Amino acid sequence: MFMPPMSNPALKRPLRPLYAQHQATTYGGFLDPAWDRSFDIYPGTVMSRIGKEIFTPFLGGGSGPVKPFGLSALFVAPQLGVDECTATGTNLFTVWVGNADAVLEILAPAFDNTATWTPGTDGDYQLLTANAQGLLTPDGADNTNAIAELVDVESTDKILIRMNRYTF
Repeated sequence: MFMPPMSNPALKRPLRPLYAQHQATTYGGFLDPAWDRSFDIYPGTVMSRIGKEIFTPFLGGGSGPVKPFGLSALFVAPQLGVDECTATGTNLFTVWVGNADAVLEILAPAFDNTATWTPGTDGDYQLLTANAQGLLTPDGADNTNAIAELVDVESTDKILIRMNRYTF
């Protein structure tokens, strides 16, 4: 159960599975103990699997791991005062993985709202990858680094994505 901090009682989880009962699932492991907590991980942050069930943020721009694995299911947000990972004392961590049938709603600030968000038309799609803080972005996305594709832009604070980890 998510317990928002007293300093931010209105905080809500920015990743909401819409079509996930059989299409997406959470995948358990551990957060990389070497990750320096230099920025916040929100539910919806793009994550890489770097070893045997060890996850770290996937950072766009060629630094760090080269393949995205899934989307964070937990907050590890020192700037917000929320750390669902170390609060248990175990460093347990979970990511959402899914196939092309899985549709998720992502709320700001878990995506790059400075990017240009334009859904595809006529059956076209817009691939999504991560920016330098692990947030979903269309900027720089290609077949080698895509984790999802944009389904719709509902508002400036809400997008719908379809999980897609396959090379086209």
